[in-house]
Amino acid sequence: MGMMQEFKEFAVKGNVIDLAVGVIIGGAFGKIVTSMVEDIIMPIVGAIFGNLDFTNLYIALGRVPEGTAPTLAALKAAGVPTLAYGSFITVALNFTIMAFIIFMMVKQINRLKRETPAAPPAPVAPPEDVLLLREIRDSLKR
Repeated sequence: MGMMQEFKEFAVKGNVIDLAVGVIIGGAFGKIVTSMVEDIIMPIVGAIFGNLDFTNLYIALGRVPEGTAPTLAALKAAGVPTLAYGSFITVALNFTIMAFIIFMMVKQINRLKRETPAAPPAPVAPPEDVLLLREIRDSLKR
């Protein structure tokens, strides 16, 4: 069997296609969670901590040129090495929320799978010789 034939069989297996669909949906889901964290959760957390903007939490690791605005974007544009721990906090919160949502989804899917009771097995028909013996017995009783 040629390599192309083997690859074709591998690529059209259900698992590979399911994985591809999962990756695409996961990417879109990741964008939704990122937007939720950056646009909804982090502003609320920032307001609780006194109008704190997590995107501008950083430590400049090099000399800051004069006239450079004290924002993370301006320092990066000026080539100043920075430790952007605010961005890390946002990404860590993203991950935590996404992991929790995926956990809840898997938990619900497992619950739905468990609740489906297995159908009772159909009674097995007795072998033909047993049926014949029963007929003979019933005939003798009459």
